Amino acid sequence: MLLPSSSPDRPDADQLAALRAQLAQAQSQRGPVLAFGLEAVDSKVAGGGLDGAGLHEIAAATASLNDDAAATLFAAGIAARFASQPGFTVLWALSRYDLYAPGLDQVGLGPERIFHAEAGKDAEVLALAEDALRFGSLACVVAEVKLADQTATRRLQLAASDGGTPMLLYRRHRSCDRCPLGQPSSAMTRWRIGCVSSARLPYPGVGRPRWSVELVRQRNGNPFSLELDACDDQGRLALPAPARHRAAAAVGAASQAA
Repeated sequence: MLLPSSSPDRPDADQLAALRAQLAQAQSQRGPVLAFGLEAVDSKVAGGGLDGAGLHEIAAATASLNDDAAATLFAAGIAARFASQPGFTVLWALSRYDLYAPGLDQVGLGPERIFHAEAGKDAEVLALAEDALRFGSLACVVAEVKLADQTATRRLQLAASDGGTPMLLYRRHRSCDRCPLGQPSSAMTRWRIGCVSSARLPYPGVGRPRWSVELVRQRNGNPFSLELDACDDQGRLALPAPARHRAAAAVGAASQAA
C-alpha cells in the first residue's frame, strides 16, 4: 500500500529541501581535494582524495626504522603535492629534529618548500600546529607527536577547517603502544604505512621501494589496504609493475644465480 504524502515515514518537500541545503553547505565547507592520481586509491577514498581542510593521521606499521622512514616519506609526499604551486610552503613541527633533508627532497619536498618548528614537548608541537592552521596561508601543516588525545585532534580538525589548510598528524610509536592509531581521534582519515619487499630487477640493483598502504579508518568510507610503489620525486605513489614484468625480472635473477 502506498504511503500518503503526510506519512512520517516519508520526508515532505520542505524536509528534502532542508536536507539538500545542509548537504550543499557541508560540501561548500570542504577544502580542495587532493587526489592520489591512482584509480585504485581514489575510488576507495571518500570524496576521491584527501580533504584540503581536514585532519589526516599517519603512523608507521611498526616501530622499526624502515617503517618509520616509509611513514615519514608518505607524509612528505602528500605535503609536497599540497605545496606544488609556487609560493606555498609547508610547516613541519616536531619535538626532536631527526628529519633527513635529502630524503624529503627525493619525494618533492625540497628546502625551498619547507620550514621547521621545534618545541620541547608534544603539547607545544600541537599548539604550534593549531596556530599555523588558523593562520591560513600555508600549503600544509605536518606535526609529529607521540601522544594526542581526542580533544587535541578535535581542535586540530576545527583549526584545519577554519584556516582551509590540510593537517597531517604523524603519530610516532611509544614503547607502550602496539599501534598509535589505537587512540580515539577526530581525524578524517587514518593511514598505516609499512615497508614490503620491492620487485626483483632483471639486472643487479635495488628496485623502487614498495609500501603497504592501509587506510585504517575514514569518514563516510570503508578501510582498505594496498601494496604500492613508494613516492617518486613529485610525491606520487604508483601501482606495482604488471605481473608479466615481475615474471621477467624473476627469470633474469634466476639465470644470474645459476
